[in-house]
Amino acid sequence: MIKTGIVLSGGGVRGFAHLGLLQVLEELGIQPYAISGVSAGAIVGAFYAAGHSPALIRDILKKNSYFGWSSFLLNKDGLFSMKVLRKVLQTYIPGNSFESLNKKLYITATDFASNETITFSKGKLIDAVIASASVPAIFEPVKIDDHILVDGGLLNNFPVEPLEKKCDVLIGCYVNSIPRGTGNGKRFGKMNMIEKSFHMAIAPIVYSKVEKLSLFIEPDLHEFGMFDVNKADLIYEAGYRAAMKHKNKLVSLLQ
Repeated sequence: MIKTGIVLSGGGVRGFAHLGLLQVLEELGIQPYAISGVSAGAIVGAFYAAGHSPALIRDILKKNSYFGWSSFLLNKDGLFSMKVLRKVLQTYIPGNSFESLNKKLYITATDFASNETITFSKGKLIDAVIASASVPAIFEPVKIDDHILVDGGLLNNFPVEPLEKKCDVLIGCYVNSIPRGTGNGKRFGKMNMIEKSFHMAIAPIVYSKVEKLSLFIEPDLHEFGMFDVNKADLIYEAGYRAAMKHKNKLVSLLQ
């Protein structure tokens, strides 16, 4: 049996595109053996590894948007907490462990104290998911054992490494294609400039990993910001279309 690994990047609401890819895989009868996710990719990966369909995950996350997952906090390390996301994860993944999942899952976070990447694949699940998605200065950091954890995308926004040598086929979905120009598509503003600068800085690291993959999928999402929750369906559809362009390759990889 061919072991297929899926790598899902971070990218905020653009992570809905990952669900489009997973929907195509389902339609083709391709069941991933393992998933490696970071930030938004970790959230999608956790729900999917728990056995939920891409369409259901899309509906769950639409009802609990990026800032909708959170309740505003004062006098904390971050502006927002992840209380609502935690509740949603507890509802749909009651086992709260990597061992309870239907598929192998690897989640990447950043240890803010030691300046290193941490990968979780066993034990309690929900804290690891929340840590992986905790953007510094927006969300509270998460303490697990001796680690102070924030968004895994800071150091590794395309975590191919956990699946190397574990899978026969590796498919990666990266949702942060860099637009040309100073804004984000038709948009312009400080957040767009900050976000684009970040992705420009990490792009060489991300693209250096493409050669390790059997298939690299990068949906054109330049018109969507990482907090454009109201465009979740459009982002999902863009991910689906991008994956369908590689339908024949996907089928051939698994023959």
